[in-house]
Amino acid sequence: AASGGGPAGPCPLLPLPLLLFLPGLAAGPAGMLQPRETPSRERRELGGLWSFRADLSPGRDAGFAQRWYRRPLRQTGPVIDMPVPASFNDITQDPSLENYIGWVWYEKEVLLPQRWLQGDPAPRVVLRFGSAHYYSIVWVNGVQVVEHEGGHLPFEADISSVVQGSPGTLCRITVALNNTLTPHTLPPGSIQYMTDKSRYPKNYFVQNIRFDFFNYAGIHRPVVLYTTPAAYIDDITVTTTSSDSVAMVQYQVSVVGSTAYSLSLSLCDQEGKVVAAGDGPVGELKVLNPNLWWPYLMHENPGYLYSLEVKMQAQVGGALLEDVYTLPVGIRTVHVTSTQFLINGRPFYFHGVNKHEDADIRGKGLDWPLIVKDFNLLRWLGANSFRTSHYPYAEEIMELCDAYGIVVIDESPGVGIKLPESFGNKSLQHHLAVMEELVRRDKNRPSVVMWSVANEPASELPPAAHYFKTVIAHTKALDPSRPVTFVTDANYALDHGAPYVDVICVNSYFSWYHDPGHLEVIPLQLTAQFENWYKTYQKPIIQSEYGADSVPGLHSDPPMMFSEEYQQAMLRQYHSVFDKKRKEYVIGELIWNFADFMTNQGTTRVLGNKKGIFTRQRQPKAAAFVLRDRYWRIANESSCLPPVITSHSLFL
Repeated sequence: AASGGGPAGPCPLLPLPLLLFLPGLAAGPAGMLQPRETPSRERRELGGLWSFRADLSPGRDAGFAQRWYRRPLRQTGPVIDMPVPASFNDITQDPSLENYIGWVWYEKEVLLPQRWLQGDPAPRVVLRFGSAHYYSIVWVNGVQVVEHEGGHLPFEADISSVVQGSPGTLCRITVALNNTLTPHTLPPGSIQYMTDKSRYPKNYFVQNIRFDFFNYAGIHRPVVLYTTPAAYIDDITVTTTSSDSVAMVQYQVSVVGSTAYSLSLSLCDQEGKVVAAGDGPVGELKVLNPNLWWPYLMHENPGYLYSLEVKMQAQVGGALLEDVYTLPVGIRTVHVTSTQFLINGRPFYFHGVNKHEDADIRGKGLDWPLIVKDFNLLRWLGANSFRTSHYPYAEEIMELCDAYGIVVIDESPGVGIKLPESFGNKSLQHHLAVMEELVRRDKNRPSVVMWSVANEPASELPPAAHYFKTVIAHTKALDPSRPVTFVTDANYALDHGAPYVDVICVNSYFSWYHDPGHLEVIPLQLTAQFENWYKTYQKPIIQSEYGADSVPGLHSDPPMMFSEEYQQAMLRQYHSVFDKKRKEYVIGELIWNFADFMTNQGTTRVLGNKKGIFTRQRQPKAAAFVLRDRYWRIANESSCLPPVITSHSLFL
């Protein structure tokens, strides 16, 4: 909730009651290679404390009216320290900031190395944000350099002309960030003004959302400055095919800044040995006796990654420039039949989790200790996969999935698409742009085996047919190598999007949201769910969510809702049906949820959603041990596992 005139547009001359979204300057065909240190590139993280100020003016527009970006933020009024990366909501003791909606301002002053500003030609200097929620406008030394809509994907700007044209080496980065959600954002939301003056203060409004997690806001992922030569490798696309004895790595490389360039490529194994080499912007590399990328628990050496080193030499003016970029490459194939999901030609069964980027204090801010703890818990659990519910996760998380062999269903922020107006052309065009950004970022990751374009939309509405047909076709055109799905909770007979997916992903909460407290209905209802979906579509099915809230330490026998025993009993009822249907066409089960997470306050939530098998502090509930025993048993029963994997201890 908030009081005031509402989040205003980025220009006070535009009399809009809500945020005006200007066309994003960051979108386009440019590459989005993850910044890496190489012989030709430098990388500098800008994490730590930034200056922060929320615009508390009645219209939330004082920052634009007074042009706060023109001078140091501290000169515009009171500022506080704000850690980056982090959500701003839970950092202070100010309840108005916890639920703040509208524009906030961040600033960081950085001294650049002199060598970044010199040379003929001088290097490119690029400012990159891993993510900032939700709409961002960025200035450097008072000059606007980029706008971006979307809270979960990276964006960047070439700031070379700004910093090289400024006196000295000071680089003042100012960010205006707005977390307002509208019916056309992803995820959607709406602003509701409370006009009854006998009940609400003047100009009082709330942000309504139709998704069940907290709308944390802030600069959530690392901000980096990095350099490249003036001519540089802009993008690399890799796809792989393989058999037991030979693999082909197809590549396409784009170069910007010169038309007179040469490219050489070398693929190295983990010992540094060159196993294949090539040249030119398009081609393929032949790898004999390849080490395939296998999921965790499917092979004794999961997550095998080669290194593809791309070298470019280009003539720019009178200078010969060289750029080097190294891309991790996993050789693996993905194929879907009417009853199976195949990785490297072998059946793969998803036994994993749904997650959230969520933790105490930091909210959705990237935190390395938390990330490593979560991966240790995943491997302890015997989980081989997760879905990025309900938005793309940080590149740092995806990188570890590649390295550890954790399989990922990569989901867009298309959660809470419930209103008819969210299926219109304006929403559709933005959704297509988001899928372009997501595919561009994650297209080379072997851990990503499927794209999910949405979670629990109102797919029973007639406009959903054209909407999802278009989004799915667009995603397939961007990346023909992976299957595409969305996650449904609609009735199988009414779902207008399901005809277009490759895999049916279905959420159900029998004996929780439906027939609460009645565990005995699960076998009948869950069996009917699977049989109806398969009979209708003849496609493999993943139980993409199921679960129950449990308050840690709350016990009841016989099992009662919210007790740890009830959560255990519900899981076992579901598992008995899974065990029958996974012999037919069910190809996966993903528990909701890995860990408890924060939501909006409400009468059904006690400090957040308690469906985690771990607490928000990552301590196990009783259900975690039920799931651990099950996942390890499934892994050890699998015919794909070599005999060496016989106990949990190998991976602890």
